Amino acid sequence: MAILFFEEDIRFPVRNKNKFKKWLRTVAAKEGKRIGELNYIFCTDEYLYQINVEYLNHSTYTDIITFDNSEDVNFIEGDIFISVERIRENAHIEGAALENELLRVMSHGLLHLMGYKDKKEEDKRLMREMENQSISLFPY
Repeated sequence: MAILFFEEDIRFPVRNKNKFKKWLRTVAAKEGKRIGELNYIFCTDEYLYQINVEYLNHSTYTDIITFDNSEDVNFIEGDIFISVERIRENAHIEGAALENELLRVMSHGLLHLMGYKDKKEEDKRLMREMENQSISLFPY
């Protein structure tokens, strides 16, 4: 059971990694899930854009792309790519602290791996509610 953090084309060291790992495990456990291998890859807008084009045929910028590698619905495994540039911009636009936006996006990816969607309006509302609940579990 490993939660790993990587950087691609950008320097973005995650401080207090164990605190984040414990938080992510808590969020998963609240939904009755366990984390197997979960990789967070922090990258640039361009890096994530290329993934979006190559793997999803979307020619748009985004803050996160999640790939589900799970074979068991209760055992989470996946790769979560996060654009550091996009979360910085989103934090600025929303008037939020960078750490809060980081928590929102990290939990967003995990929630996708737990089956939450965000395409329909009602799904978006539930996703935001679940993100807020997840953020409230972070041990500041």
